[in-house]
Amino acid sequence: MADPKGFLKTTERELPARRPVPVRILDWKEVYEPGDRTVLKRQAGRCMDCGVPFCHSGCPLGNLIPEWNDLTWRDEGRMAIDRLHATNNFPEFTGRLCPAPCESACVLGINQPAVTIKQIEVSIIDEAFTHGWVEPQPPQRLTGKTVAVVGSGPAGLAAAQQLTRAGHTVVVFERDDRIGGLLRYGIPDFKMEKRHVESRLRQMQDEGTRFRAGVEVGRHISWDDLRARYDAVLIATGSTVPRELPIPGRDLPGVHFAMEYLVESNHATAGDSVADQISAAGKHVVVIGGGDTGADCIGTAHRQGALSVTNLAIGRQPGVERAEHQPWPIMPTLFEVQSAHEEGGERTYLASTVEFLSDAAGVLRAVRVAETEFVDGKRVPKGGSEREIPADLVLIAMGFTGPETQSFTGRTTPAVTERGLLVRDDGYATSEPGVYVAGDAGRGQSLIVWAIAEGRASAAAIDRHLMGSTSLPSPVDVTDVALGIRPA
Repeated sequence: MADPKGFLKTTERELPARRPVPVRILDWKEVYEPGDRTVLKRQAGRCMDCGVPFCHSGCPLGNLIPEWNDLTWRDEGRMAIDRLHATNNFPEFTGRLCPAPCESACVLGINQPAVTIKQIEVSIIDEAFTHGWVEPQPPQRLTGKTVAVVGSGPAGLAAAQQLTRAGHTVVVFERDDRIGGLLRYGIPDFKMEKRHVESRLRQMQDEGTRFRAGVEVGRHISWDDLRARYDAVLIATGSTVPRELPIPGRDLPGVHFAMEYLVESNHATAGDSVADQISAAGKHVVVIGGGDTGADCIGTAHRQGALSVTNLAIGRQPGVERAEHQPWPIMPTLFEVQSAHEEGGERTYLASTVEFLSDAAGVLRAVRVAETEFVDGKRVPKGGSEREIPADLVLIAMGFTGPETQSFTGRTTPAVTERGLLVRDDGYATSEPGVYVAGDAGRGQSLIVWAIAEGRASAAAIDRHLMGSTSLPSPVDVTDVALGIRPA
């Protein structure tokens, strides 16, 4: 283990400071200051190397957390990244974007603040890139088999890298003009600068993965043609259909889905010219939805120069401590202050949006909200509690309902569940022979760490389908890690 007395000597979590708010809202760079190596080692030394490492069961990837904590404490960075890469293709993404269910399952977290697992993870991969330890791993031989991966988010990229390393010829199709999916255009740079995506894509290209950006399957090439050209197809298009808010005034100019807004902002940040860009500059902004996407909208609006930002959430404000129905090691729902929330604005809970209001010229002027009350288990607006909030721009960030399926035509048309997700079996196979699905398209809206885990697992399933067997690792079953069984 790391420092045998580390958890006794250091009882508090220490994280890198965030850059001052007045400074960071002037640019799109990541909000955190560089970490202190001494602090990092001290935090890694708090890991107890538990006999039953519940952090494993908290992580869908089965990350070998106590091992790379120990290696970090010992200044063995090269060995640490090898252990981290053994289970996670993209720790630079998860270390910045994952909500860290591993920390919720940390045994130390029972009576002390949990080990700063996420910060240690991102420090390992950042050091590895700095020292050139992230090297291409091209296959030793080619199998002659071909695989098309549709979608270049974390699930598609993880599967593509694994299948390329297994010796298959892999082509990743992405309808946007650049590779990366929501990593590229859904996540603002202040949470993850796109240089991290570019660094990983260079490694994948050097390994042999081929990328086809600007190609929409179902439009530029049919699903039937794709299936005919490749030995296997993986659908990893994500859950991109936004949840609608069908209330009066929804069609007013100035009411947009969050992703419309964020995608345009990310294009502009990348230096692209965006005609008629949705901007918060000089506007009163209302963001509907209290999740990560809503927080991304808040931070973006501040950087664009919004006059005010109001965040509405229909439910109750979460508590600051675990609820009884979410005991350790379950990941609890807690009140969180993200970097965007520090930057200003007002957060309002138990707020039901009733109507979008316009002036005489048909221009959006306000949002009518009411207090939420619970009737027969349903959340409804409380009569007589209505009020108006000034609004020039409304962003709906209420989550996503499933993948876009309208492009599936012809013979290659996977079955869809009642929830709108693609049907698949335990091996990620759809109802169409040779067609697989991974990530949010089959799972529903979820965490980035689940997307990578499913990308790895589906790659192993496809490899087995093509070759009869596979040597690709698949994320260890959470039942096994709960029993203390670690992957080989």
